[in-house]
Amino acid sequence: MKREAGGARGARIAGVLLAIAAAALGPACKEKRDDGTTPAQAVAELPPLELRDDTANLMLTWIDEKGDTHVELHPADVPAEGRALVRAMLSDRTEGTRDAFYVADLTQKRPDGTYAVRTMPRREWESLLEKRRAEHIAKTAPPPAATPGPGGSAGAGAPGAPSHLAGVTVIIYGASWCKPCHQAADYLRSKGIAAVVKDIEEDAGAAAEMQDKLAKSHQRGGSIPIIDVRGQILVGFSPGAIDQALARAAGGTTL
Repeated sequence: MKREAGGARGARIAGVLLAIAAAALGPACKEKRDDGTTPAQAVAELPPLELRDDTANLMLTWIDEKGDTHVELHPADVPAEGRALVRAMLSDRTEGTRDAFYVADLTQKRPDGTYAVRTMPRREWESLLEKRRAEHIAKTAPPPAATPGPGGSAGAGAPGAPSHLAGVTVIIYGASWCKPCHQAADYLRSKGIAAVVKDIEEDAGAAAEMQDKLAKSHQRGGSIPIIDVRGQILVGFSPGAIDQALARAAGGTTL
């Protein structure tokens, strides 16, 4: 398969994203969105989707070992590490863009040339992303240096997040030129909180993911950064708002 030049590919991805957003947001505005209280198993099965190598108007999102998402337009372009679990969206249909997603297995092609596609609740997909990010951070983050306390044990002055915030990972959607985005990341790290920064200009999948979260929380972007603190979506950088969201997250708050 002939690969497209970077600019042409980016333009095609942007076009598919815009078409999907327009199709999904129009009728969806009149429908009740999942507020996080409906059990995941209650999501209805989506209509069948026939996925082939030459399916038109297709956007495929795969997940790498770090939990970051990447977008391709053709099944053949999805690398081996992400082929077992790929989200599929079509710009000419709204199914698969709201509370239930189409997820395909591209590791095996059926005799008729199609790939297996199933329905996955949105929250299950998002949980997979968060789990993979957390596992990657746990593998790569250096252990906190213990500060000896009385008797030679680590005291309260040990660096890192407070114990009640252990395991909390914050996602920041921004861009390389955005100063508040860098300030938000620095602020979180200064408090010992793991921050995953996603560039929405470089990663169309991250841009789509950000828009999904804004729509689900009934907010408009307006400016970046967009910050996800365990399901609490913050628009812009405010130390006070982050502190409040972290406090809620410590109590198990998810939206």
